[in-house]
Amino acid sequence: MTPSFEVKDRAVVVTGGSSGIGLRFVQAYLEAGAKVVAVSRSAGPLTDLASEYPHKLVHIAADLSDLSVTQALSNQLIAAFGTVDILVNAAGINPRKNSTDLSLDEWNMTLNLNLTAPFILAKDLSVAMRERGWGRVINIASLQTERAFANGIAYGATKGGVGQLTRAMAEEWSSSGVCVNAIGPGFFPTSLTQKVFENSDLVDKLAAQTCIGRNGALDDLVGPLLFLSSPASDYVTGQILYVDGGFTAK
Repeated sequence: MTPSFEVKDRAVVVTGGSSGIGLRFVQAYLEAGAKVVAVSRSAGPLTDLASEYPHKLVHIAADLSDLSVTQALSNQLIAAFGTVDILVNAAGINPRKNSTDLSLDEWNMTLNLNLTAPFILAKDLSVAMRERGWGRVINIASLQTERAFANGIAYGATKGGVGQLTRAMAEEWSSSGVCVNAIGPGFFPTSLTQKVFENSDLVDKLAAQTCIGRNGALDDLVGPLLFLSSPASDYVTGQILYVDGGFTAK
């Protein structure tokens, strides 16, 4: 039997949905016929996207680094389309500071947004998924889930946590039909990596580190996303899929 990569009419929540990887994910789901709730502090380009996909896209403004906001959000996310089938935790922050310069407030904000908010949302939204016997949670890992980078102590700690959180949630929920996986992007041009891509020598060096010989384009993430969102991945859980051109292979 040919596996199904269909996500049409699935109800999807994407955090960090107004920019970078999160925005591309919102676009990909809409193009594939899904219904999307995009969560971000401001709507940005989602306003125009909503006019292009009426009744398919809802924006909810929320600062997920404020855990009191995150804890109160689940009912609103479910109410948008009456259910949630797929949760994508794409919101994140990288302060790019070493331990000397990093304040405790910056540490806590990074921890809250990158690790605690994904846990809270997945914990709450997976309840109905488990009751129905099908669901998907897709977290965003990082190259720093596996290795250390300069000025990455807070970001790296949270992304290492995302890797183990993904495995632990898969262990707990997959027997009830909820597959939990993570996508680990390599270097892609987003607001988080803007400073990197402003340095042409560094961009060339990073591209040379990959097996393919180039850095990522956001479209490179769409296929893996739709695979992990669809019935085609029914026997895939607890995994980190690195979409990095082979960066971690060298």
